[in-house]
Amino acid sequence: MRKIVRVGTRKSELAIAQTNWVIDRIKEKFPQLEFELVGIITKGDVILDRSLDKIGGKGLFINELEKALLDNDIDIAVHSMKDMPAELPEKLVIGAIPKREDPRDALVSLEGTDLSRLDKGSVVGTGSIRREVQILGLRPDLKIKPIRGNVPTRISKLKEHQFDAIVLAMAGLKRLGLEGIASYSFSFEEMVPAVGQGALGIEVRKDDELLELIRAINHIDSEICVNAERAFLKRLNGSCSTPLGAYACMSDGGIKIYGMLAENDKTWVRKAVIEGRKEDFEELGTKLAERLQNPKGF
Repeated sequence: MRKIVRVGTRKSELAIAQTNWVIDRIKEKFPQLEFELVGIITKGDVILDRSLDKIGGKGLFINELEKALLDNDIDIAVHSMKDMPAELPEKLVIGAIPKREDPRDALVSLEGTDLSRLDKGSVVGTGSIRREVQILGLRPDLKIKPIRGNVPTRISKLKEHQFDAIVLAMAGLKRLGLEGIASYSFSFEEMVPAVGQGALGIEVRKDDELLELIRAINHIDSEICVNAERAFLKRLNGSCSTPLGAYACMSDGGIKIYGMLAENDKTWVRKAVIEGRKEDFEELGTKLAERLQNPKGF
């Protein structure tokens, strides 16, 4: 076993905080190991003037990291699971999904109010079509304006009064110690999260001895739930331009999955919930996707 593990990450403040958290968890299990953090700039970090669906989707945040893994320039890569496409390169695998952070979406507003109390015509910033269609489903009188950039940049734009409110992932706020600025946390009925939101994935080469080591920090319930959501994503063949969301959680000894799907033109938003045995997580995720695809079910 090598003594220095090269860990690839995006260079944003949040990505580095997440990666250091993962390193600390591995060190707890294997204190003899040393780690080298390798910051990698992805295309998604560079192009900030266009929405993700216009420039290639979620893979923009992981392609360079996966290439570094395949080229043996790094040993593991730490990703936000919500950035991961449904399919991975053949030689790579998600070796572990640590315990999930808060998966909810949060509203951060200038006045500290929740969505229901925003003035009519208020401007809400989000770079997510999934969030946009669900916000307008709750408050069709609001205006949605696109926003890109890392968490501190988005908060700065809010403080500059470019927006009346913005929507961010609660997990990111908590990892940066900023959860106190959240005005409101959406329920899963109001706002179905992105697939994998709040979860981290540690990607590694399938034939690497590190795979066994990485498994030591895997959280089995988080892994099952995220993979149920990814089965939903895979069945829909979803891309960044498809308004969809899924969130799975353990419930009464089984698993419960919330799903949301809209048309690519942002119309006909529908939601559903499915429950069953956690051993059937993949089948349930697939079945929920098919239920939302079927017009006769609504």
